[in-house]
Amino acid sequence: MTKKKSTLWYPYRQHKHAYTPLKIASAKGIYLTLDSGKQLMDAISSWWCVIHGYNHPEINEVVNDQINTLPHVMLGGLTHDPAETFADKLVEITPDGLNHVFFADSGSVGCEIALKMVFQYWMNQGNHKKKKILALNRSYHGDTFGVMAVSRPDDSYPSMHRMFKGILTDHLFIPEPKMGFHADPKQLRADISLFHETIKTHHEELAGFICEPIMQGVGGFNIYSPDYLKEIVAICNEYNVLVIFDEVATGFGRTGKLFASDHANVTPDLMILSKALTAGYIGHSATLTTTRVFDGFLSDSFDHAFMHGPTFMGNATACRVGLKSIELFQKGNYLQKISAIEACLLSTLSPFKHPKVKSIRVLGAMGVIEVHDSNDLKGMQAYAIEQGVWIRPFDRFLYVTPPYIISERELRHIITVMTTWFDA
Repeated sequence: MTKKKSTLWYPYRQHKHAYTPLKIASAKGIYLTLDSGKQLMDAISSWWCVIHGYNHPEINEVVNDQINTLPHVMLGGLTHDPAETFADKLVEITPDGLNHVFFADSGSVGCEIALKMVFQYWMNQGNHKKKKILALNRSYHGDTFGVMAVSRPDDSYPSMHRMFKGILTDHLFIPEPKMGFHADPKQLRADISLFHETIKTHHEELAGFICEPIMQGVGGFNIYSPDYLKEIVAICNEYNVLVIFDEVATGFGRTGKLFASDHANVTPDLMILSKALTAGYIGHSATLTTTRVFDGFLSDSFDHAFMHGPTFMGNATACRVGLKSIELFQKGNYLQKISAIEACLLSTLSPFKHPKVKSIRVLGAMGVIEVHDSNDLKGMQAYAIEQGVWIRPFDRFLYVTPPYIISERELRHIITVMTTWFDA
């Protein structure tokens, strides 16, 4: 008998082959409960977003309150307190100078909006030469078309995007920084010099530069120095190239600071937030800009207005969740929790050595084991499930990005599962 094909199309999955995903019945704290009753620790915060854990009572309360009051209304010609208050709060906590907020419904769309903004900004100034974006190798900014064009998660072309290589707009890429968080001075100078020469050569055609500050995620958790970030922002400013920070994955504490840009104490022209923005409850994003960018759209001509309007932008329920999430982060001293997570990772994961392991990197609430051969991670997920851990290796990378409420005991168990796999 032929098995019925799935009506649900799952992500990153070849459906020709048999696939039975784990069915989750409920979740609380850091634990996922399967329909069988088995519990799994979520080691990756459901793709980095569930920072407070699942089913948080205070977030549940504001969700119920907002649904019973005003679950959603369009922002086209209308407004409401949650959206206005959330925008004010984001301006308050993000780097100085980011004074305006445009909401959308996902990190990819937030990055698309940023690209669209920088292109139109220059067109509004009468400059039609600036039509390209500079990005880093090993970068990833989402799976929609505009951001696929400025993403390159591997050294050649992104495996998840290569089917569209001949379709995507041709932008410019530069080798990723290779110096690590604590920079080797010689490598730092070399990487900055390369960046400077690239900008100097191409600045007239560059509308903007986009990067994941300090830590590149899907590109393999490449970590680089705040000194590099500080210098490249200064270079872009010198040559009049707008700077976009994609903090979808790095924002809200993942690298040890509230925002990764805080490591370098710099302000980009645009910043995108998502994932932890709404604590894994509701899809949402925020693209923040400086007043310079915002004012570039002010005109007597309607054509100079920013013509973009996601249906669910500023969703009232999402905004309430975001506000409560920030409140929990601040009153719970989450940066101290993240520091404790980092200390545990440094003491237990960093010293691990094995012939199959190429390197181990830790920053904030992120730890990754990079292996020489991706085949060495085949079967690891099934092994982890047996040990009560949900983890999702990809390519050559086995990583942990836990909810910030995780206990040291729970984190140590996850690390033990990660390391014992290699001799299991």
